[in-house]
Amino acid sequence: MPALISSRLLFIGESLSFHKFSNVSRNAWFRRSVCSLSLASLGFKSDIETIEKKETNEVTQLSSLKGVPKSKAKVVRSNVIKAVGARSSLEIESTLFNAKSFLELGLPPLLIERLESQGFRTPTDVQSTAIPTILKDHDVVIQSYTGSGKTLAYLLPILSEVGPLKERSSDGDGENGKRTDIEAVIVAPSRELGMQIVREFEKILGPANKKVVQQLVGGANRSRQEEALRKNKPAIVIGTPGRIAEISAAGKLHTHGCRFLVLDEVDQLLSFNFREDMHRILEHVGRKSSADSHGPKGSLAKRAERQTILVSATVPFSVIRAASSWGRDPLLVQAKKAIPLDSISPSGPTTLSGNSTSTNSTSNSQGHSAIESLPPSLKHYYCVTKLQHKVDALRRCVHALDAKSVIAFMNHTKQLKDTVFKLEARGMTASELHGDLGKLGRATTLKKFKKGEVRILVTNELSARGLDVAECDLVVNLDLPTDTIHYAHRAGRTGRLGRKGTVVTICEESEVFVVRKLQKQLGIPIPACEFTEGKLVITEEEKPLPALR
Repeated sequence: MPALISSRLLFIGESLSFHKFSNVSRNAWFRRSVCSLSLASLGFKSDIETIEKKETNEVTQLSSLKGVPKSKAKVVRSNVIKAVGARSSLEIESTLFNAKSFLELGLPPLLIERLESQGFRTPTDVQSTAIPTILKDHDVVIQSYTGSGKTLAYLLPILSEVGPLKERSSDGDGENGKRTDIEAVIVAPSRELGMQIVREFEKILGPANKKVVQQLVGGANRSRQEEALRKNKPAIVIGTPGRIAEISAAGKLHTHGCRFLVLDEVDQLLSFNFREDMHRILEHVGRKSSADSHGPKGSLAKRAERQTILVSATVPFSVIRAASSWGRDPLLVQAKKAIPLDSISPSGPTTLSGNSTSTNSTSNSQGHSAIESLPPSLKHYYCVTKLQHKVDALRRCVHALDAKSVIAFMNHTKQLKDTVFKLEARGMTASELHGDLGKLGRATTLKKFKKGEVRILVTNELSARGLDVAECDLVVNLDLPTDTIHYAHRAGRTGRLGRKGTVVTICEESEVFVVRKLQKQLGIPIPACEFTEGKLVITEEEKPLPALR
């Protein structure tokens, strides 16, 4: 028994020392881990297929000695012996995730310096949870409301291991510690989101290291992208599924040795339009032959497989199923909480039109996923008007709330131009944004909107993802969203990073029941209002409903 305990503790020590922290960071990390973690809060699974029943009994005895539940201490057989330490499968105590600064998270000094130069000093809740979890080599699904800092939550762990800001080491990664392989692939469903992620990386890396990152988004010149790959030899590529798969199929993008695969807005990437491209990406990124997995550091040289990071504001059943299939015992990471993905109940979007035949428990489960994605500081209202008066109601809404930056959502692209024309005829600066504009047109429109040259941006559902305008203070639904998930993603365009925001749904009398259904499923008050004499007046106060938990 003492020998077994000793071997287990040695294995844990090797796992914790795998990441290349500085001495100060490593010691701080170890002290925090010792104080915050216990065998009761971590369950370790053996990955060796040949473990005998006798050893299983010993593990059970050890669990009873140290307080680990027997159900969590059982040996799980696997066909793959993982190169890096054991993987946690229990919820980690929340005290580990209460970091008040990035320094506490064990990031390299150079990376912390860059963060401070950009004004980042305190991690958000989801960042303080995701960063240490990813650094401990877990596959994860990051779920948090839109605007909570999910991009930095995976960007920082990647930069702590990849690129010029990582901890200096002599690990044989090429001349002067530089690599020539692509080590991280980040996939986004839209060009806007892809370019937004590129800008976030470039902001942290600084002008001198911009070549470390290469964008591969559709709509741009493919030949130039391939030339940049050949010339700059980036460590990180960020792009849309079609362009990444296209260049990969052409033999110009080699990602078999990739260490990180990030799928941002993964629920969108699961759509039928991306199926073929995503299949190629998943089959090629980080898929090395066994002969390639041996290196100068022996069994700890490289991961046998990539580390997969999925990001989504909501976690419907499709995301749970995908994460379980693509990842290795993935954890669901939320604010101050990391739990095994298979321990949560699957949820999905709820259709708002027509009669619902789902049970109350199913509706609660479905609504909960959308609740998690709603920024906490939003106010919600609805206004009833006739169809032909909706644009005028939008104008009065903007004036009543004195909104400087407004995003108005509609369901059909063909209606956007007409709405913009009507707004401009009423003296409002407006512009449309949709996928048919082309790359230059979309970039120009977004630039004007962010600069304040356009007050109202009229867009459709597909453009809701990737719109990151921190100054947006009002979201208006000119057309009703189809379900709670879509409502949450629209609403998430305002109230970002703790700012205040307002969401107004303009509907017809016959559509009020849909708003009532939204209110019930989301567990949020959505009172009726009118815009009178330049003010928002609540006409029917709704009692706050308990949040669905």
